[in-house]
Amino acid sequence: MDQTPSNLNLIFALKTAVAAPILGAFLIPFAKKISVTARNTLAVALGLVTFIAAAWLLPSAMNGMVTNYSLSFPLGFDFVLSADMLSVFMAVISSFVSSIILIYSVDYISHYENQTEYYTMVVLFLGSMMGLVFSANMLWMYVFWELTAFASWRLVGFFRSDRDVLKANKTFLVTVFGALCMLAGILLVYFDKGSMDMRLLRGENISMLAASLILIGILAKSATLPFSTWLPDAGVAPSTVTALLHAAVLVKIGVYAYARIFGVTFVAAPEFSQAVLWIAGASAIVSAAAALVEKDIKRIIAYSTVSQIAFIFLGLASGSRVAFMGGLLYILMHSIAKGGLFLCAGIIEQKTHNKDITKMGGLFKTMPVTGISFALCSLSVMGIPPFGGFFSKFLVFKGATQNGSLGVVLMFLAGAIMTLLYLTRMFYLVFLGAEKPDSPYEGSTVMVASVFALALIGLSLGALIYYPSYYVDLLINQLGVNLQ
Repeated sequence: MDQTPSNLNLIFALKTAVAAPILGAFLIPFAKKISVTARNTLAVALGLVTFIAAAWLLPSAMNGMVTNYSLSFPLGFDFVLSADMLSVFMAVISSFVSSIILIYSVDYISHYENQTEYYTMVVLFLGSMMGLVFSANMLWMYVFWELTAFASWRLVGFFRSDRDVLKANKTFLVTVFGALCMLAGILLVYFDKGSMDMRLLRGENISMLAASLILIGILAKSATLPFSTWLPDAGVAPSTVTALLHAAVLVKIGVYAYARIFGVTFVAAPEFSQAVLWIAGASAIVSAAAALVEKDIKRIIAYSTVSQIAFIFLGLASGSRVAFMGGLLYILMHSIAKGGLFLCAGIIEQKTHNKDITKMGGLFKTMPVTGISFALCSLSVMGIPPFGGFFSKFLVFKGATQNGSLGVVLMFLAGAIMTLLYLTRMFYLVFLGAEKPDSPYEGSTVMVASVFALALIGLSLGALIYYPSYYVDLLINQLGVNLQ
């Protein structure tokens, strides 16, 4: 092992990114015994420390350096953390959006009970995501995968009514079913190849059966057809939780796992990738159609997430270098914009005490900053220039057109048009039209500033698209396999 101070600092940053939120989560109940402020401060600090530690790894990753840390276990089950360009990219995005959500939560969640458990689970969730992202051994990736399922189960059932618990149990059962299928696929790989270390398996072929079982786990976690129904139902959770689950972390786990396993590790059969494209295309259209007729603001955004995740799969599974680049950029743009939309919905729901968009209207007059933030985030999700979402969607379509079938591309084109329609409808009904009596005013300064920051970042990412594009291009040069 390289014992130079610079490498030791990188290993420390890598271990901190994973250990700080996981171990720190268990300190949050003790901080509550000191004071509410101490608990909230600790939770936000853990989010920021995780983000800083992940960002610390960026320069070395860009220079082609992979930072590793490992603990030996028998039978090849070594605990291996590996920070390459893909894992660092994902860790920085997830920890940044999660930190914004934690800051926003300080005001948002202060009205509810079970706050200590909320902060504990959110931070544990973040740590599990970091462990999953940096794990180079598929077995340990699976362990962290299940930890996220446990944390999301507690968070979705946060309000504890029978209906909330039922929805939480549904989320848990669907994702755990997928995870068990995934475990079976991982074991098939182990018996076939004799290893679960993805660094050693890079460039190997994977059997159709193992790939299909792993794919079921990925589709279940990323809420893609036929496992998508848990995601809209999870909207019973607080908006911060839905932002975390739907935008920043949980559903992105699925697409990250796809990029890691089928993008940079194994070479899957062309028929496998084609099947993924058709499944994703169907998911994009069906969920967009549901968003067009839905009235609940959080369910609309949740259906939108299901649809947009399909676009990421289009990029990652097309086998095109350009589309893969667009898919990775899509993860970044969607995390920022969709996180902003969910947090805007949280302000609206909390101030109007209503989630039905047909009973809203005219809120732009009394909530202009939230309205502008909502509009900017929507434009990025729609893929309107000059927002970052435009560039990622453009690259996905460009690459898919080169390598995909015409039928698949047309399905996603329809999905893109429907995205524009349901987001425009939602903005019109909520913020424009006739003003309702006793329209509420803006949320707290912290909450409004959080959503406005995400909206501006989404716009800035469009203006500064060269930098994330450059990073992703380097990433593909270093890690991409089976791309044309």
